[in-house]
Amino acid sequence: GIEEASVRALAKLEQVLPARLRRRVGTLGTATVPLPAGDGPTVDPEHLTVLAAAIANHERLRFGYRAGAGTRSKRLVEPHRLVAAGRRWYLVAYDNDREDWRIFRVDRLSEPFPTGVRTPPRELPAADAGAYVRERMQGTAAAHRAVATVYAPAAEVAGRLGGPAAGEVEPLDEASCRWHSRPDSLEWLAVRLTLLGHEFTVHEPAELTAYLRALGGRASRAAHPGAPAGPAADPEQTP
Repeated sequence: GIEEASVRALAKLEQVLPARLRRRVGTLGTATVPLPAGDGPTVDPEHLTVLAAAIANHERLRFGYRAGAGTRSKRLVEPHRLVAAGRRWYLVAYDNDREDWRIFRVDRLSEPFPTGVRTPPRELPAADAGAYVRERMQGTAAAHRAVATVYAPAAEVAGRLGGPAAGEVEPLDEASCRWHSRPDSLEWLAVRLTLLGHEFTVHEPAELTAYLRALGGRASRAAHPGAPAGPAADPEQTP
């Protein structure tokens, strides 16, 4: 979601890189092709630069912030870490006005600037920033553990899921395996299973089976516009 602004940021970065690193960055640039950003959240790379510098210098930041409900506020924080999760960036920081830790979506930040005030590092109430974001995100919605058989080799499935962070992949035979997921939302578990590109059977939870059934019905109706729509399925109520 950085789009063409990333080119400007890269140009600034290349000016200060040693020659060896500049060549490596140039090689990466010629070997990669970005997909269109689509309608995902857009992050200003200059904001990432400001936030990263403040984190490295243990320097307080001020910025404007737009909450999910649309309300706007001014924040004074002690930035701790940036966390990249999927297509979004999050800032983990201690909010001085609220005297508590907060997670901010970087695409909702505006006009971040360092105050010049340096502070000693605070101890985050989690093993690391990634774990903190994961725990807080799971706390905002009901989390479920999935158990599913995927009809593909275990090594391939583990690679597509992203490794141990997604849960345990247990080989059953050369052509199938069983996935025991980490706790997550029904929506995300369904997406992860569907994007594997292989047939699968969900053993638990029942809520995930119901969600997939409702999702499959909507997808089928979308593929056949002339078919009767029928009643909307509620994943929590579908047997």
